[in-house]
Amino acid sequence: MNIRLLSAAICLTGIAVAQTSASLQTSGNEREDANVHTSAKHDVGSGAGDIGKGAAKGAGSAAKGAGKGAVDLATLHPINAATDLGVGAAKTGKNVGVGTVKGTGKILKGAGKAIKHVL
Repeated sequence: MNIRLLSAAICLTGIAVAQTSASLQTSGNEREDANVHTSAKHDVGSGAGDIGKGAAKGAGSAAKGAGKGAVDLATLHPINAATDLGVGAAKTGKNVGVGTVKGTGKILKGAGKAIKHVL
């Protein structure tokens, strides 16, 4: 009984020590990642990715609003159906707009870096 208790205590102590040292190591890496400079290619690529993510989120919001509206219309709740369609359209516009602006900003930043590098 005492051997089991002792082995369990040693295992738990080892796990606790391993977790605290891992958290100290990740905090150091976060500081290094904050100072990493990205290349022009990376900025342009991540900008295009942001535009795609915004479009995908917008399509998802539109589908969600249309689906909820169809269900409300089928259950004879036309006011809720109109509300759900309006909310879906608004969220679609927001998501597409945010993705486009963020992506365009990153692409322009990358283009500026590329021009600066050439000159």
